[in-house]
Order: sequence, then structure tokens, then C-alpha cells
Amino acid sequence: MLKHTQTMLLGQLKSNLLIIFLMLFTVTAGNAQGRRKPKPPGVPSEIQITPYKTTMIADGKDKALINVKIIDSRGDSVANAKVLVTFHIKGDAKILNVNNVTDFKALTDSTWQANLTGSCGVTLQAGNTRGIVKFEVKADSLYTGSTEIHTVQPGIAHVVTKDKYVPKKVVDRVLGADISFLPQLESRGMKFSDNGTPGDALEIMKAHGFNYIRLRIFNEPANPKGYSPKQGFCDLANTMAMAKRIKAAGMKFLLDFHYSDYWADPQQQNKPAAWVGEDFTALKKSLYDYTVNVMQQLKDQGTAPDMVQVGNEINHGMVWPDGEINNLDSLAQLIYEGVKGVHAVSPNTIVMLHIALGGQNPEARFFLDNMAKRNVPFDVIGLSYYPKWHGTPSDLKNNMADLAKRYKQQVMVAEYSQLKREVNDIAFNVPNGKAVGSFIWEPIGSWEGIFDVDFKNKEYKANDFMNVVYPEIAKKYSTGLTIIIR
Repeated sequence: MLKHTQTMLLGQLKSNLLIIFLMLFTVTAGNAQGRRKPKPPGVPSEIQITPYKTTMIADGKDKALINVKIIDSRGDSVANAKVLVTFHIKGDAKILNVNNVTDFKALTDSTWQANLTGSCGVTLQAGNTRGIVKFEVKADSLYTGSTEIHTVQPGIAHVVTKDKYVPKKVVDRVLGADISFLPQLESRGMKFSDNGTPGDALEIMKAHGFNYIRLRIFNEPANPKGYSPKQGFCDLANTMAMAKRIKAAGMKFLLDFHYSDYWADPQQQNKPAAWVGEDFTALKKSLYDYTVNVMQQLKDQGTAPDMVQVGNEINHGMVWPDGEINNLDSLAQLIYEGVKGVHAVSPNTIVMLHIALGGQNPEARFFLDNMAKRNVPFDVIGLSYYPKWHGTPSDLKNNMADLAKRYKQQVMVAEYSQLKREVNDIAFNVPNGKAVGSFIWEPIGSWEGIFDVDFKNKEYKANDFMNVVYPEIAKKYSTGLTIIIR
């Protein structure tokens, strides 16, 4: 959270949330916002960056629009804020235009300064070099806003298979949640209750409308540089234990392969330590074999996933460097190995491709068009949507509608947190019968969570999001469950 980078911040934010949970008894969640004392509402606190493309063609012509906005500590726009800001670019790109600023001047070839009132739009133009462009906006006493844009040269597409694939249809109306942190919280003695009555978190969630649970899995998270050093949370063993609980609760199960020992997102997709140094043929086999092994062990205990993500937020690729977005053919082949691995064990399991930037239609189309050119088979398009970095609800709605009309696959929100009613109204009303639903990311104690945390008594207590908002959403969209509405 101390690095206010667009999608990089999401990864950092998730990492910080993990740290918070690991330190539940010594710090409170309020410290996650950083070491600075939050400024009062209405006082400028941060520069918010919202890019509408984070992948550009390195042809000297392609453009990307970036919105820059001054916000307060609550995330609200401070429209009348007058701030002297500095724009900086590292990489092969240049600023073509900036609106709503005065006294715009160049300080160096890569740095500009201007007076900004409230917000502005910046248009970048790519150069001719493949790589990463880092764009940031700074001002005294405000958190810096920044983002990264990958500049690519797609090349000629080669198909991964000549087989024709008809996407399977999700018949469920999914009201899901990623609660992968749950075993870590329970290992520290945290309990759950609903209206004063103790209960299992899964059972409480099911009773209030949730019908699907997502779990992330890392290859070797117990590695020293892994997600959970020495403890190994979110490894195969922990995933198998949680899968049993999900099925016992009568809920369905989405498995999220990160194909990494650590968090994977648009800013980092580092290959597992065990795969480092393998040539591409061996790497493909390792990814396939790992996928098959995980799927088979889950199937053998009667908990085969109902849906699988082959990669997490992969609009910039996965299993870097081999599967970076600059290597589209290699990326498509790696995804295909994952898809084949899933279907080798469980042919009826739904496969999702999960990309970030839910409000960025050009970004989504670039990725999906290139996967279509390479004939990558899959069933569902999943989008992350966090409004601070991914645009307005209208951006999300327009993007989902366009994707539903443009591609054969169904479309869903695979991650979100805020604007719960608004996001679900959009997710359940995608045109052309392509709506699937949504998965809220880690709603237990984070980002307007569905439980309030009583640290003193080590208890998570169901709040109005759980007792009012989600039962209403479940009833409105007929998720097929018996629900409690208080």
C-alpha cells in the first residue's frame, strides 16, 4: 500500500493484507494504509492513476489514455484541489497530450511539470521498442500515483491446436467468494459468529447467499521466498483440506492456479523455483504435469473443482519470462498445457481465463483477440474490478457487454470488493445470456469485509454486508440457494 502503483499496488495490497492477518494480535488493520496518519476527508491525500490500456503496440503510433485524479484518504475525488505535479516516464514512450493543466513544461526529456486542478487526462504514445514503460505522477505531501505499460510486438500468430472447441456453458448463477486466507485465520484461533451464534465461516456464508468458493494455489508456497514461508498455506495439502470443507458445505469450488510460489498478477508472474532453468519444452511439461497432479489428487478425494483458472490476472502473461505478453505464442502454449491438464483429469470442469483491468476494454480485447488467433480453448472470461484502478462502474458494464457480444465465452467478475450491489447488478446482467456472476476477493476482514473483526476476543462477526446486502443479491438473482434475510 505504500507503493501506489495501479496493478502493482493490488499485489502489494494483497501481500500487506496477508501480513496484517499474520500480525492480528499486535497490529490492527488500520495500520495497513501506511505509516502516515490519514488526512481528514476532503483534504488531498493521493494521486490516483487509472490507465485505460496497460499493453501497447510498440509501433510508434499506439496510444493509451491515463486518467490522473487527486483523491482524499477515503478515495473520494477532490475536484477543487490545485496541485503542482510532476509527470515522469521511464521507457520508450512520450506524452502526446495533457488536458486540464496549466503551465505545462518539460524539465527533461522524460520529466514534465504542470499545475493540476482536480484531475486530468494524459495521452501516451508508444515508441518502437518492446519493454516496460513506467509512468508516475508526483506531488509534495501526496502519495505518488504510477502504473506500468507493456509495449509489445505481437508477431504472426500460430495456433496451439487445430481442434475446434465449443465453450462449455456455466448453468449456475455464481455468487462466490475467495476465502483462501481462512485456514491462516483459524490457525491463529479466530472464530466466526452470526448474530451472536458461533458457526463455521463457510456455513454462515452459504446461509446468506454464497454458493461458490474460490481457492488460490501456489506450487511451493513454503519456500523461503514463497507465499507462506515454512508454513505452506495455499499449497496442495491445504487446498485439499479446504476443498473437502467446501463440498461438505454443499458449495461449488473454483481453483485458481497461480503457477508460482508467490502472488501472480499483472506486475509479477514469476515461475516456481522448481521450474527455473528449464527449457521451454520441459517447462510446458512441468506445467502440464503439475496441473494434472493437483487435479487428480482433488478428484481422488471426491472434490474435483467445478471451475479452474489457468493463471491469475494474466493479461501481461504468466510464468515469466517465457510466458510474458511479449511472447504471445509461448504464452498461448503454456495456457494450453494448463487447459489440457485440467481436461485430462476432469473433462467437464469449466476453464476460465482471468485478466485484470475490468473497465479497460482495449486491454481485454487485445489479450482475448490474441488468444482467439491462437485457438486457445476455454469457457469463461474472468475480470478483476477494483474501481480505484480499473475505471468506473460504467466502464465495467460497457466492457463486459462488449466482450459478451464479441466472443463465444461467457463473462464474469472474478475479483472485486467495493460497490457490491453495483458490481453484481452489472455481472448478472451481461447481454446475450453470457452472465455468470461474481467472486468477491477475500471478504473476510478486508476491504469492506462481510465480517467485523473483534481482535480482543478473536472473533469475526457477520455484519450488514453479510446479513443484508448478500442475501438481497442472492434473492434478486436467484442463485438457487435457501438464504436468510434479516
